[in-house]
Amino acid sequence: MKTLSLRLRLILLFILLVVVTWSIASFLTWRQTSKNIDEIFDTQQMIFAKRLSVLQPETIGNISQQLPKTKKLLRHNRGAQDDDALAFAIFTPDGKMVLHDGDNGSNFIFNYHQDGFANSAINEDDDLWRIVWLKTADNRYIVAVGQELDYRDDMLEDLLISQLKPWLIALPLMALLMVWLITRELKPLRHIANQLNRRQPDDESPLITTRLPGEIQPIVEALNRLFTRIGTMLVRERRFTSDAAHELRSPLAALRVQTEVVQISGDDEGMRQHALANLTDGIDRSTRVVDQLLMLSRLDSFSQLDDVQQVEWPKLLQSAIADIYPKAQAENMDIRLDIHQEPAPIKGQLLLLSVLLRNLLDNAIRYGRQGSTIMVTLDQHSVSVEDQGPGVSDEYLQRIGERFFRPPGQEKTGSGLGLSIVQRIAHLHGLDVKFSNREQGGFKVVISWH
Repeated sequence: MKTLSLRLRLILLFILLVVVTWSIASFLTWRQTSKNIDEIFDTQQMIFAKRLSVLQPETIGNISQQLPKTKKLLRHNRGAQDDDALAFAIFTPDGKMVLHDGDNGSNFIFNYHQDGFANSAINEDDDLWRIVWLKTADNRYIVAVGQELDYRDDMLEDLLISQLKPWLIALPLMALLMVWLITRELKPLRHIANQLNRRQPDDESPLITTRLPGEIQPIVEALNRLFTRIGTMLVRERRFTSDAAHELRSPLAALRVQTEVVQISGDDEGMRQHALANLTDGIDRSTRVVDQLLMLSRLDSFSQLDDVQQVEWPKLLQSAIADIYPKAQAENMDIRLDIHQEPAPIKGQLLLLSVLLRNLLDNAIRYGRQGSTIMVTLDQHSVSVEDQGPGVSDEYLQRIGERFFRPPGQEKTGSGLGLSIVQRIAHLHGLDVKFSNREQGGFKVVISWH
């Protein structure tokens, strides 16, 4: 089911809000205006009744008990009078009408029970009237002043229409203005959508964030950070593909050559065994290259470490040395651990720190001199690994740690990734790495911290 657009939902909700608010305001206005009108006319009727109660009908003697009709009394210039606005009559306690206004007062029906207001019908009129009954001070007469309820309702309707008509006219205009404003304010979202639609898959440039509302700005900034991470990931994948193609081309070609040697060796057992041995070495080297490439690619994807724990350097060094010691013995080398001062534990990922030490020790075994001793020294703020090999010339020392860089003249095979992995792991843990030559001859790596 397709959901409504944000623009349409906002328009409908705001229109609904305006209509509901206007309806509630109109209802409250009707209630208050109706109350005010009743108060005004009830007060007017009561004042008129009090004035009539002080008349003495017997003083008017022989005049008729009815006053002239308004239309006869004022044939012209009558103004905007209404016959239903107010009428009166005066009765004796036994119900005899002694005086009326000459209009609707003559139709009053005597049904006095007590002083006060009452709604009742009158003769020759189907509508109800609101009548106030008031007995004179001498109890000789009863005054009735009435007003048709429809007159009040008509006045209430006229007042409400006069107040609400401007709003009825303004509502469509407000709706149109609201549609325009919402469309205008949502235009940046459409602009962002157009930028995304035109964007190429490998485009790493950030989205334009100028003149954006504060609510949209964090979303666009988050998208820009996502594009940056995606771009970094694509670069890393391209570099991995390029590195793998570069490093595996030669070993695979060598493997193919050795396979052809095995095929053409015929009955020459020595040639076959030599080719098979070279084939095994080539497979091992390719496997090592692939493992190191995968490790380096995985490390490049880390922005921070997860699953960190307290790591104690002495235990970590002893474990790393124990794991690689058989390889050192195979090369007729010894590994010595010298703990000058035990440092405080650090927070890190145990597996990665183990890989760091293993690569350093493997590099020392690979390029050290047979029969020599590899020294591992632990201080309060550093750990160092020293071998007694040929070292690295000053010309190439600054490039140690670059990917795939191996100083010229190396007899041992390698990919040039081991020390790159060491640097990356150290950087993730906030450690410093320094490469140097020993004064007595050999190569030295120092991992330090604060």
